[in-house]
Amino acid sequence: MNTIDAVDRKIVARLQGDLPLIPRPFAQMAAELGLSEAEVVERVRSLSRRGVMRRFGATLRHQQSGFPSNVMVAWRVPPERISEVGRKLAAYRQVSHCYWREASCHGFPYNLFSMVHGTSDDQCRSLVAEMAQAVDIADHALLFSVQELKKTSMRYFDQEGEIHG
Repeated sequence: MNTIDAVDRKIVARLQGDLPLIPRPFAQMAAELGLSEAEVVERVRSLSRRGVMRRFGATLRHQQSGFPSNVMVAWRVPPERISEVGRKLAAYRQVSHCYWREASCHGFPYNLFSMVHGTSDDQCRSLVAEMAQAVDIADHALLFSVQELKKTSMRYFDQEGEIHG
């Protein structure tokens, strides 16, 4: 089991936010935590190696970066094909998210969801048509974003490493 201790939680809490734009951000983090820079770096590597932390990196605001259009595609996929279709859809570089969810709403039978990004709604539609053909799934619904009301990264721990709930 991949458990993390109190120090790891404090490190993760700091990595959840913005890293300061300074030459050695881990040195500053280490000073705040009473650790050496090398220990912080090693703990971050360990979290990554153990699969506790998937990644950390820059967050791109896609609307300001030439990709103003996005569409959530809801797919109706036979249960025995979920893994296969999910892998194929997730392999597209224009897909940022791909999730399997139980079809639970009456009248909305879709169970696989992928977020597709593009330079225009037409480009997104064209790509989804290509994807539908590639995975041989005709039954899908396009849910274009109208307005972004909130978009943040989840913060699991506060600065003291306590569960943020």
